[in-house]
Amino acid sequence: MDQPAERALAVPRTGRLVDGLLAAGTVVAVLAVTVRLDGRLDAEGTLPLALWLGALLLLRRRWPLTVLLLSVQAVVAFRTAGLTDVGWVWPLSAAYAALAADDRPGRPGLPWAVGVGLTELAFAGAWETSAGGATPREALGSLGTEALWLAVILAAATAYRNRLRWRAELDERLLRADRERSLEADRRIAEARLDIARELHDVVGHTLTVVGLQLRVAGEALGDSPEEARKALTTAQQVRTEALRDLRSLVHVLRAPEEVARGPAAGVFEIAALVERMRSPELEIRLETTGDLAALPAPVSLAVHRIVQEALTNTVRHARASQAQVTLRCGGGRMEVSVTDDGRTPAKPPGRTAGHGMRGMDERVRALGGDFSAGPRGKGDGWLVRAAIPVPGFRT
Repeated sequence: MDQPAERALAVPRTGRLVDGLLAAGTVVAVLAVTVRLDGRLDAEGTLPLALWLGALLLLRRRWPLTVLLLSVQAVVAFRTAGLTDVGWVWPLSAAYAALAADDRPGRPGLPWAVGVGLTELAFAGAWETSAGGATPREALGSLGTEALWLAVILAAATAYRNRLRWRAELDERLLRADRERSLEADRRIAEARLDIARELHDVVGHTLTVVGLQLRVAGEALGDSPEEARKALTTAQQVRTEALRDLRSLVHVLRAPEEVARGPAAGVFEIAALVERMRSPELEIRLETTGDLAALPAPVSLAVHRIVQEALTNTVRHARASQAQVTLRCGGGRMEVSVTDDGRTPAKPPGRTAGHGMRGMDERVRALGGDFSAGPRGKGDGWLVRAAIPVPGFRT
């Protein structure tokens, strides 16, 4: 047998100590009560019976029913043989309690203890009135006390068993609650990591794209139009400053999550400036807005800004487009966003999944209960990014 199995079957050291004390206590109790009740105390009767009952209790944890049956058989044998003259049930108190308190699956100890006790009392009554020479009234008086003691023992054992059940159920509930808290903490950590990954991707990717675009414009215009080059460099500097502000806000949230977060730095009202920064001689971007954008909740406003930001960043980096259209429609209980361009549609290599930016836009929209789609416009070249986010209570 392997070591784990041996440990599973072994009785803990504290349990062995309790069993030893219970066995010794039973031996002493049988002898002391016999003396107290003026019974016979000799080496041929009460002493070996007490030792036998105590020794059997050492096995009560593994075979409680067998221990009780052997104990009852010993008491019956010694009483009917005339070797002892005191007690039918009380010497077996520990054996009855051990069986009644047994709560292992498939081993109903209490019904067996009740059945064995009633059978022993019935036999004792029959023997007392026949072979023992006692009248029915004397037998009833003697065994009535024994029956009452048996009821007390079984009631106490049942209460102890129920308390063990209650403790086990409480421990299970506490363990389940701890597991649920751990899973919830893991889920929150995963969500926070996704949020951080999306913000870093959107801020850094957009900043590098716009700065690169403006530096290219500045480089091309430096000789012919110094003023246009200066404007492009200023725009690049502004984008860098805004990116640093967003990154500082993100680091502040990571360092002090318990503090109340300030409103998002980006929103729908910054989209016009975003579009202006993304324009270049090679790319014309048009912006169309409908509805009351001021009524948008902050999470929706931030999501719309990030979607437009990422979509235009992809247009500049990958599409080689000459025109792009940004449309914002707010009304009917929802916010609709669409970004289209006339650039070429890149062929997707087999087995390649969507990039981080595309997944980030989809996660933002679905976290707010909306729908997201992105793909070729249909006929000809061009790409379409579309999102619809519900805005509860908004009916403009």
